[in-house]
Amino acid sequence: MATDWLGSIVSINCGESLGVYQGRVSAVDQVSQTISLTRPFHNGVKCLVPEVTFRARDITELKILEIPGPGDSRRCGDLQQMETGIPGVGCQVGPSQNGTGKVLKKPISSSAPQNIPRRTDMKNQDIIISPQQQCSKSYMDRHLETLTQSKGFRRRHNSWSSSSRHPNQVTPKKSGLKNGQMKNKDDECFGDDIDEIPDTDFDFEGNLALFDKAAVFEEIETYERRSGTRSRGTPSEKPARYRHDENILESEPIVYRRIVVPQNANKEFCTDSGLVVPSVSYELHKKLLSVAEKHGLTLERRLEMTGVCASQMALSLLGGPNRLNPKNVHQRPTVALLCGPHVKGAQGISCGRHLSNHDVHVILFLPNFVKMLESITNELNLFSKTQGQQVSSVKDLPDTPVDLVINCLDCHENAFLRDQPWYKAVVDWANQNRAPVLSIDPPISEMELGIDAKWSLALGLPLPLGERAGRVYLCDIGIPQKVFQEVGINYHSPFGCKFVIPLHST
Repeated sequence: MATDWLGSIVSINCGESLGVYQGRVSAVDQVSQTISLTRPFHNGVKCLVPEVTFRARDITELKILEIPGPGDSRRCGDLQQMETGIPGVGCQVGPSQNGTGKVLKKPISSSAPQNIPRRTDMKNQDIIISPQQQCSKSYMDRHLETLTQSKGFRRRHNSWSSSSRHPNQVTPKKSGLKNGQMKNKDDECFGDDIDEIPDTDFDFEGNLALFDKAAVFEEIETYERRSGTRSRGTPSEKPARYRHDENILESEPIVYRRIVVPQNANKEFCTDSGLVVPSVSYELHKKLLSVAEKHGLTLERRLEMTGVCASQMALSLLGGPNRLNPKNVHQRPTVALLCGPHVKGAQGISCGRHLSNHDVHVILFLPNFVKMLESITNELNLFSKTQGQQVSSVKDLPDTPVDLVINCLDCHENAFLRDQPWYKAVVDWANQNRAPVLSIDPPISEMELGIDAKWSLALGLPLPLGERAGRVYLCDIGIPQKVFQEVGINYHSPFGCKFVIPLHST
């Protein structure tokens, strides 16, 4: 009956919400379908309450950790009795061979001496509990699980059983002989004989020689050559892997020649992304600017756009944020701006104004003329409002090397300026200063270039510049696409997200 389970130590699993409880069974109520544990432990921690009660529907799993023997208590409900009685034989619940249960339990007389079996000898003694003693079959069959008296299971729970006993209870000593000496708890727990440990050292080299590293690495390298990935075992076929800059979606084939000029280009360039940028003749370039001015892209707008792009490129050449920051006020860069009395010079003055606004020390050279172009007069008026310095004599230019020289002396029409004394003097100064030179919109003929440039900035579309122009850059001056179409150029912008891009000779 249900009272036969009183005094047993059980473990009750109530699921994730309530956890696991262990304790000694103090009451089993068949009517209300409840079971009570005294001196309970919750998830290995002793509870503050002396007794807890569980309902059948809250129990997920119930395990018997220890069943009291016949000498432990004749009155199963008496929880105050000390565990000083003669211990009985442990039992395991299981079906009998003929399908009916019977109790293989013998009452032990207290007058006759009894042989107390060792714990290790009781693991194979299976005693069957009769169906009448299974404490309400409808309840116990669902929630009681047989305790497998394996050596590992006993050792895990014996330490809990001994630690959860009342301090006043007397725990019988465990017996066991080994070489004439008593086995202590550690020996019984771990169970291995120290004498059986081999005296020889482990052969690391011999065991390492059994591992064929060459075959394993060959397999890994073969798989990496196929798919570029590493795996264990037999490599499986996987789809191609894409880089971070590759598009995984299928798209149309890339067209690299998006700019087509009406006449064969004398020279072609390409961008970093591979787009082809053909050069145009000076006549076609002049016509393009004229049509753009007719549609509203006036000279003032073009000068401003050219000055912004040229100053942005010059700031990058000067060091960018590494050079121009508040911590480097003592390293203020110096730029010498050489301008002639023409539109190219006005572009240089616009660039110098923007550089001066970005805390760059600008020295502007412009020769004295009785009459200046209106565009130059307007740009000089704006430049005078900055901290830039304007000089008209070569003697006023710095004797020490500057950080950058911007050349705007040459133009495409006024060739007679190269014969002027001031022009020759400025060219000699620039060649002796040993500073890198940036040319803005240089002319085509290399004979007109008195100063060798390291970089050259072209406007809109490049001209067929020679080797003395250095590395060519292209800036966007804001010419609309339909203006290109009007002059016969099939144009698609190669700039992308930038306004100044480098060009490479093909």
